[in-house]
Amino acid sequence: MKTIFITGCSSGFGLEIARYFLQRDWKVIATMRMPRHDLLPASPHLRILPLDVADAHSIQAAVEAAGPVDVLVNNAGIGNLGALEAQPMAQVRELFETNTLGSIAMTQAFIPQMRARGQGLVINVTSSVTLRALPLLAVYTASKAAINAFTESLALELAPLGVQVRLVLPGRSPQTRFAENARARMAASVPEPYAALAAQVFENFQAATQLTYAEDVAEAVWQAANDPKAPMRIPAGEDAREWARAG
Repeated sequence: MKTIFITGCSSGFGLEIARYFLQRDWKVIATMRMPRHDLLPASPHLRILPLDVADAHSIQAAVEAAGPVDVLVNNAGIGNLGALEAQPMAQVRELFETNTLGSIAMTQAFIPQMRARGQGLVINVTSSVTLRALPLLAVYTASKAAINAFTESLALELAPLGVQVRLVLPGRSPQTRFAENARARMAASVPEPYAALAAQVFENFQAATQLTYAEDVAEAVWQAANDPKAPMRIPAGEDAREWARAG
């Protein structure tokens, strides 16, 4: 029985990925900054661990507690939407600490055990916004695009050692906390000169008919974990697949 370690499982994609793999007889290590044991069905194959991907000590403790892992899924992330000129650099750094450096740090922490066994898989969940330029998402897109580049380069580095790396690119989903996270950070991030643009962006969001659902992402992660011939980039969700085709 294989073991999957997933970050950011308190809601959205991470929670569904954990549920999806648990139902398919994998051992699941679901991590959360504030662990909750009422979100997933009780199972002898489930472990819930505390983890803050922006904290080195938390990462070390989680990796030691996890033991051998076949698949690492870097899913934890926070949303951000706003005009660049109005975003404090502290907020920008917070975003990169979680979305970018957190994924890099988690991958670095698990590579030694995978390299030693000569096998393993890292799946980085980023975003389809990296496939198309969008306004008011410059910082968020940059934090995710950096992981795309990191993943594709790292794949070449680790392939000779038997370790694979893949990308899953979800589209926009009403089932995640992206909007909640972004709204909490954008109170002062859309000054008056950008108000009309922001209104148009939100109108486009509301009008969108192609969406991504959590199960779409879980299925894409399942493909990456179980299909040796899976492509490097796997778009997840109807909108993400359309953007990938158009790109």
